[in-house]
Amino acid sequence: MKNAKLLLLEDDINLSDTICEFLEEQGYIVDALYDGDEAMDKAYENKYELFLLDVNVPGMSGFELLKSLRQNDDKTPAIFLTSLNSVEDLSLGYESGCDDYIRKPFALKELLLRIETLLKRGFFHENKDIITIMPNTQYDVTSNELIIDGKIQRLQNKEAMLLKLFMQRRGEIVSHDVIFKELWSYEENASDDALRTYIKNLRKLLGKEAIISVKKLGYKFSSE
Repeated sequence: MKNAKLLLLEDDINLSDTICEFLEEQGYIVDALYDGDEAMDKAYENKYELFLLDVNVPGMSGFELLKSLRQNDDKTPAIFLTSLNSVEDLSLGYESGCDDYIRKPFALKELLLRIETLLKRGFFHENKDIITIMPNTQYDVTSNELIIDGKIQRLQNKEAMLLKLFMQRRGEIVSHDVIFKELWSYEENASDDALRTYIKNLRKLLGKEAIISVKKLGYKFSSE
């Protein structure tokens, strides 16, 4: 999922720079933080597709940071990057809510593989590049393209984010507040008009019946 925005918490500046440079060459957007408290503020102010968290950092630890985010219903996939290697540390990491755990030192290509795997699973909980969401419609998770009756339709970033949210909560009513929180970062101004435009564009591609308006509550996605 290129152009995905990642938060990297790593207090080793040289390692942080190396990881950032490598991932940016692969097409990712990376916000690098060196302190757990600063990373917490950044995580609340922005929407990220994935967290990369060192454990032993200044301020709150990576474990504490992720545990706090999970308690506030942040389900962003997370990978711990750490030199800790005991069974107790591994257990504590997963208990705090991580999705994967990679021990230092690690190969950058291995980190990339783990990132790509999690991002694909995070989209529809399937480890595939192409996901069938309707009988005649597929979605390419790496390029943000819908394939409808064999024809490619590229989605804008927030349209893709909205589709991801609907797919993760298929059949549920997704409130306007949840959509605003997921699509717009703290520094952006959420817009009812923009949301209606994204809904309209997705309906043009998927059909009006695919996204149901639930008066005063939100929207519900159905691919049946």
